[in-house]
Amino acid sequence: MTPATPRTPGSATPATPATPGTPGQATPDPAARRRGRPPRAESGDTRDRILAAARAEFSERGYEKTSVRGIAKTAGVDSALVHHYFGTKEQMFEAAIEVAFAPALRGRDAVLAGPLADAGERMTRMIFGLWENPATRTPLLAIVRSAVNNDTAAAALRRLVSAQLLRRIAGELGTEDAELRAELAAAQLVGTAMLRYVIKVEPLASADVEQVIARLAPVVQTHLTGA
Repeated sequence: MTPATPRTPGSATPATPATPGTPGQATPDPAARRRGRPPRAESGDTRDRILAAARAEFSERGYEKTSVRGIAKTAGVDSALVHHYFGTKEQMFEAAIEVAFAPALRGRDAVLAGPLADAGERMTRMIFGLWENPATRTPLLAIVRSAVNNDTAAAALRRLVSAQLLRRIAGELGTEDAELRAELAAAQLVGTAMLRYVIKVEPLASADVEQVIARLAPVVQTHLTGA
């Protein structure tokens, strides 16, 4: 029988390395939040979740009080992922308002679909249809309030409206002052919407929307075509 190897005082028996899954070994938490880029299969869902969080944050807090860190926290991701997908806070705001403004961009095609002689009424109905619908009115209010209170947000909204809405409408007018005409028409509608839905000036705020459209459409038509 082989004698046991003597141990000196204070020495310890070497521990046998644990293998994965053995009792006592800490295993990675699969629910732990990943840092950095997500797997490709998850990237689309992650981007959509960040975008939804951004819309919620900008709607609730406005541009100035919203932070990339706050968006990341709401989305349940790392701040680095927000920058990875969208860049700066201004770019994040542009992406968020483009989604919220999508119904107006789709409505732009409806404005241009018929005769120019009726474009004023179609444009008026399209804008007020967005404001009358609670689902689209809420994000529009957030966009307008942010743009009124912050120059950076205003510039982002201006780029979106000018590039994707007014220039397309102006391109169909075929006049030298087409861009000015389109902008005056938009100013008529945006100004009225501000008084009715944001500032809520009476009796405009409580007036029947069809009555408002009937009064405004001929004015918008005059701006667009001079007819």
